[in-house]
Amino acid sequence: MASTEPWLMENGNIKGLSKETRHGRTAHNMSSSSLRKKSDLALVSKVPCGLVRLLLANLQEVILGTKLSVLFPAIPAAIVAKCYGFGDPWVFALSLLGLTPLAERVSFLTEQIAYYTGPTVGGLLNATCGNATELIIAIFALIQYKVDVVKYSLLGSILSNLLLVLGTSLFCGGIANLTKEQKFDRRQGDVNSLLLLMALLCHILPLMFRYTGNSVAMTAKPTLLLSRVCSIIMLIGYFAYLVFQLWTHRQVFETQEEEDDSDDLTSQEAPVIGFWSGFAWLAAMTAIIALLSEFVVGTIENASESWGISVSFISIILLPIVGNAAEHAGAVIFAFKNKLDISLGVALGSATQIAVFVVPLCVVTAWICGIKMDLDFNLLETGSLALSIIVTAFTLQDGTSHYMKGFVLLLCYIVIGACFFVSPTPTINQANVLDLGVKSSTGGIFRA
Repeated sequence: MASTEPWLMENGNIKGLSKETRHGRTAHNMSSSSLRKKSDLALVSKVPCGLVRLLLANLQEVILGTKLSVLFPAIPAAIVAKCYGFGDPWVFALSLLGLTPLAERVSFLTEQIAYYTGPTVGGLLNATCGNATELIIAIFALIQYKVDVVKYSLLGSILSNLLLVLGTSLFCGGIANLTKEQKFDRRQGDVNSLLLLMALLCHILPLMFRYTGNSVAMTAKPTLLLSRVCSIIMLIGYFAYLVFQLWTHRQVFETQEEEDDSDDLTSQEAPVIGFWSGFAWLAAMTAIIALLSEFVVGTIENASESWGISVSFISIILLPIVGNAAEHAGAVIFAFKNKLDISLGVALGSATQIAVFVVPLCVVTAWICGIKMDLDFNLLETGSLALSIIVTAFTLQDGTSHYMKGFVLLLCYIVIGACFFVSPTPTINQANVLDLGVKSSTGGIFRA
């Protein structure tokens, strides 16, 4: 409970959120805030014991303070299903449902911590935890030598943000505001488009490099080295992007909040949990995400066989949709309110972070662990990525929007989804990681 913690007090009153700190909020934070609900602490405040009252207040704010709280029972259900052998498809499905509210809660907790650290440190924390679910799933997949799952899931996250989230936001926003001309700030979109094109170049070069060689075996090692160099360059570009976003050109990325009493985002916001409580809850949420991510990675193959759906379709389509449903829903809600800058910040910001931070970080992590992972996502996957980035860049070039733009993006996503649905993919062969330079007899999907 905020009022019981001394660091929330200022001259005996609850400390409000300053204008500087409000402007430090990212589009991710504001998008997730649309799914939050106010907690009634009247009953909790009557508990006589201060420690118990504080614990109950934190539980109410963190667990029940979201409209997605109905999905929290999926977490213990997934653990029970795993422990008692209910079947991998059940474990996989319940784990995916459990990850949905956790992703939104991580955004909530990083925002709470940012109230005490200031907008710059809060922005860095949000940049690190913004796509924690994808990063943790990728790390567990790497540990289990499932390089293709890593590539598929990260590619799917980029495609879903660029086409599904952005397309749904523009379409719904256009339908809800037919009588208004929807406008947005092009500057943020231009910066993100440039970074996405740079990431695309780093993906295309290893692919082209492989095709220029006489055989896969001869180009395997140079392709791997080129991918690692490109990954380091992308990480340098991402850190430069953070400097650009958080220091030198912060005004370009500031989300504009309307000072309106009818809006849920009021001008005098206050943190609802303490600084150390926020860190403790963030650590606990991250641990649960890690547990469920291990369940997802370990059961994805059996779930694919049981449902008759390819691993590529599950990783590219289902994982990103379910895992980031909370963030995506928030972007659509703000599009309905004619706040496209926030919606674009969510979709483009998340896609950019995955493309130029999470993907190269996975390559470097695999390098450290002795696992051969490159940036060669194969022709079909890289082509889908290239066309998605180009279509998105054309969509945002004039700074205005209508529902037809969003409709076209959604159609593009459906076509790509249908492509991977009908595309036959072999079963993941973990042995391929030991010698990824040579194409296996089963027709391995990815080569390093």
